[in-house]
Amino acid sequence: MLVLGIESSCDETGAAIVKDGRYVLANVVASQIEIHERYGGVVPEVASRQQLAAVLPVIETALQQARCSWEDISAVAATYGPGLAGSLLVGLTVGKTLALAHDLPFLGVNHLEAHIYANWLRQASDADPQAGAGAEETACPYLPGDPLFPLVCLIVSGAHSELVLIRDHADYLLLGRTRDDAAGEAFDKVARILGLGYPGGPAIQRAARLAEEELRQQRSPLRNPYHLPRAWLRGTYDFSFSGLKTAMLHLAEGLVADQQPARPLPSGGRQISRYTTMGSEAARRGQVHVGLLAASFQEAIVDVLAVKTRLAAQEYHVRQVLLAGGVAANVALRARLEEELRPLGIQLQYPPIEFCTDNAAMVAAAAFFHLLHGERHDLDLDVEPGLSLPFRQE
Repeated sequence: MLVLGIESSCDETGAAIVKDGRYVLANVVASQIEIHERYGGVVPEVASRQQLAAVLPVIETALQQARCSWEDISAVAATYGPGLAGSLLVGLTVGKTLALAHDLPFLGVNHLEAHIYANWLRQASDADPQAGAGAEETACPYLPGDPLFPLVCLIVSGAHSELVLIRDHADYLLLGRTRDDAAGEAFDKVARILGLGYPGGPAIQRAARLAEEELRQQRSPLRNPYHLPRAWLRGTYDFSFSGLKTAMLHLAEGLVADQQPARPLPSGGRQISRYTTMGSEAARRGQVHVGLLAASFQEAIVDVLAVKTRLAAQEYHVRQVLLAGGVAANVALRARLEEELRPLGIQLQYPPIEFCTDNAAMVAAAAFFHLLHGERHDLDLDVEPGLSLPFRQE
């Protein structure tokens, strides 16, 4: 079964052709990073206008790369939420129109579910030699290399941080989620505070890596002077990163040597944050180092995500842990999760880097498993910007 997937939930515009929910014949993404970099984040109106211009060329390129014609396509799938309403409308409208024009089944896909199914993706070269267009369809719900149920999936992206127990396809139980900022959102905001650019995740990872390499090369290794808080929220699998972000802001304020930042109190007095003081002391010692700040921030995020994921995996006796979403590309998070899970004999699986960030291949993969069960959507399907996973109650 060849599925054409379309992704336009935020600023990327993607189209992909995927065989049997796994084998990627083509995956094309039109990025807008250079456009939004100047603003330090995505401007919704700009994103949707760019997608209007990019979506049809991206689809045509995907068909060419996969050496497919419309006669080879079995179904069309497009993201319908969550995401930016204007951006979602572009991909969803084009997907429904193409399905109608070519008399093909149409399926709207949940963007979060698509991130999970990125873990099923592999290159077409991993399939049999007939994996291209015209190959015999093998609509199999399980193949070697697929994730093993039951499993825990940590979804971490710019807008979401969720820990989910998955016992089977489409069987989702929410274990925990962020109570404020998502991990990716915190990365973007802190990168802006530190002047590291956009997108924040890769920028902080680069700065942290360079700082850590510099420390290792010193004959007398310098201990990182920055110590940041962790919101453990004991007794839950929830996350909270707003306090960490605020601590970073106060610490950065304190690094400005000619400034005495303080917060006014209702009584008229002044209060200086402990993290502002920490930054001021580091500045006086001549230890101002943006890379070390980035490393401490990244370590604090990774610490909480990895420990809570390991605890959930232990409690629910899962066979595997999946990592999904844009932050799944973070090398430190991958390494720490492997370190936490190795003593338990639990395997960690994550997508290749190109399938961690928004892409259409994951949309086509998720759609395949719904199509296997005969699911379809009518062409009056509308966008749902606030859509969540279809969690069951327990």
